[in-house]
Amino acid sequence: MNNPTINLTNLNSKRRTNRKIILLTGASKGLGLALAKKLIQGDEYFLVLTARKASMKRFEGESIFNSEFVWLRSLDVLNYQQTENVIAEVVEKLGNVDILINNAGITDRSTVEDSTDSYRKTQMAVNYLAPFHMIEHVLSLMRKNNYGKIINISSAGGFMAMPTMSSYSASKYALEAASESLWYEMKPWNIHVTLIIPGFIDSEGFENTTESRKCEKSCINQLSTYHEHYIGMKQLISNRMHQSHSTNETIAKQIDRVLKKDNPPLRIYVTLDAWLLFWFRKLMPPKIYHFVIYRFLPRVKRWGKQVYKE
Repeated sequence: MNNPTINLTNLNSKRRTNRKIILLTGASKGLGLALAKKLIQGDEYFLVLTARKASMKRFEGESIFNSEFVWLRSLDVLNYQQTENVIAEVVEKLGNVDILINNAGITDRSTVEDSTDSYRKTQMAVNYLAPFHMIEHVLSLMRKNNYGKIINISSAGGFMAMPTMSSYSASKYALEAASESLWYEMKPWNIHVTLIIPGFIDSEGFENTTESRKCEKSCINQLSTYHEHYIGMKQLISNRMHQSHSTNETIAKQIDRVLKKDNPPLRIYVTLDAWLLFWFRKLMPPKIYHFVIYRFLPRVKRWGKQVYKE
């Protein structure tokens, strides 16, 4: 696929505004929508808000429309041609992408045995490969301007893996590792890379989690090999989310503060549980860490007790 030709000459002369230009993916729901609504309230940014075509009507429901300082653009992050076209349009008409926020992502669940190549590839494509395709196409612009901010939305799943979510954690581990590498590479050009790392959020996000076909069947069939795995983990995550004091709105406020920092850190743990889990893993000897986590998994004493009946 050929990349759009981007003219790096006299970019600043094309700007409509002195506002920083933000390109935000996955802006029609959840954290992306909360962040969009927070940033619209100020007068510091020109916002390019993107979402899949099927989700664009949600902007209207939230009274978010195309305006002088807000663009709404249809974008499926898995469609690389769309990605390149949106970036090319922003550069052609506005001159640059000052801040890229990679928020679009998916959360799927399946045990390793129940997952498939297609399932695993989709997780990696959305949560890791797509963000770095976008990053690839803005770095030359940021380097020329000797300025830029790249914010990647990660998860506590990016440093601790949980059962039934191996592919999700793998994609977030990859996102974190590549972001850390990029942080070193971009230091000479005043380009800041930041990972936003939430733990459990009081939202409906987990209810929208997609499941593999075998996962769906196992949740219904009490005799299925992984029935207790799925039911227990769903119960754990659902309970922790609804008990959390963190919301999409509170995290959006923290991201807004990050945008205002001259030199933001590489990693920011934006919920208390994410911060505590990070230090628990860091300070505990691995053998004790894994023993404790396993012992406290819900219904774990029932795991492996089912009569195999798929």
